Amino acid sequence: MMINLEARRLVLFVADGLRADALYELDENGTSRAPFIRNIIMHEGSWGISHTRVPTESRPGHVALIAGFYEDVSAVAKGWKENPVEFDSLFNESKYTWSWGSPDILPMFAKGASGDHVYTYSYDAKREDFGAQDATKLDTWVFDNVKDFFHHARNNQSLFSKINEEKIVFFLHLLGIDTNGHAHRPSSRDYKDNIKKVDDGVKEIVSMFNHFYGNDGKTTFIFTSDHGMTDWGSHGAGHPSETLTPLVTWGAGIKYPQRVSAQQFDDAFLKEWRLENWKRLDVNQADIAPLMTSLIGVPFPLNSVGILPVDYLNNTDLFKAESMFTNAVQILEQFKVKMTQKKEVTLPFLFTPF
Repeated sequence: MMINLEARRLVLFVADGLRADALYELDENGTSRAPFIRNIIMHEGSWGISHTRVPTESRPGHVALIAGFYEDVSAVAKGWKENPVEFDSLFNESKYTWSWGSPDILPMFAKGASGDHVYTYSYDAKREDFGAQDATKLDTWVFDNVKDFFHHARNNQSLFSKINEEKIVFFLHLLGIDTNGHAHRPSSRDYKDNIKKVDDGVKEIVSMFNHFYGNDGKTTFIFTSDHGMTDWGSHGAGHPSETLTPLVTWGAGIKYPQRVSAQQFDDAFLKEWRLENWKRLDVNQADIAPLMTSLIGVPFPLNSVGILPVDYLNNTDLFKAESMFTNAVQILEQFKVKMTQKKEVTLPFLFTPF
């Protein structure tokens, strides 16, 4: 059966520590601090709020996004450098993944990968000073290195052929906003200006991708964050400022903006953000993993509990049905494994399958 795949490649931007309201709200002059992304919402793609779980920390947030499951809290305590247990992820399922950003985040997914197809480019951990005067440099480093990478690829036949394959992922981890939030709080000029810098950087990277691939329309872009942040610059708990994160998607396989007259939500955000007429599609954070895998046509990560948010997909009903069915079977298989494990350690007359 021929399944129509819209995307050959996917670009994932994670703006660490970015609150949903900080991205979507308008300033006192009624203008967006992220005009490029605001324009995407209104003219090019689909958007919503991604609801994270506690603990709202970078590690479990990235695991939910990229592997599709909510990590055991004890894993967070075991440290950030690498996985206490290896796990499957979007990156592992991809043909190749290239990632740029923090040395605290990238190795987690490279170590768990089978084979040698997940590449990481990190700055020196010493640069990651959480009280640094200008944390936007952490993001500028990522944007500059991605541009250099593509410039270099034009003169490197081996690399050039790899980045022209299908089922590939580019991951840009942007730590500046989180760092500025800790140092100066989210209400600060530093935090807000960093959002503008990230918006400018995303605009440049998108333009570069479109130019490099000859505007072939085969790139999907996902912009989100791992967790938010409280007004006093902390995260880890379950306040809405920490658990509500942005999700903006556009490009190959993504539904165009849907204009609506009314939307039913228990909050007043749509009015506050002046987005009442653009359909808001909320997800749970782990749902983003199956969304990304279905867009580039790779298997769902093994332990993913995410439910594919089909409303984001611009594809045939057959493709959506096939994807939903595969998603359901994959989650059922996990249940069967758990059930078997339980059965083996339970007395027969005490065991019930449900």
